Amino acid sequence: MFEVYDVVLIPLILGLVELFKRAGVSGKILPFISLALGIIVGVVYVAEFDLKQGILVGAMLGLSASGLYSGTKNTIESKE
Repeated sequence: MFEVYDVVLIPLILGLVELFKRAGVSGKILPFISLALGIIVGVVYVAEFDLKQGILVGAMLGLSASGLYSGTKNTIESKE
């Protein structure tokens, strides 16, 4: 079951997506990578291989990380 402290997985996914970005992956693909990583983490770690719950929680984690990334990026770009 998803616990409150599992929210720390969002910055972890964000960091992994940043590694993909620095490796030269196209910015258009990064949200999909974030979603995929979230689902993997959701299925394996959070839901302990309960596929339905893992996909649901993982999608939430991945999309949250993607939104955090794009929101931060847009904020920084608007200040420059």
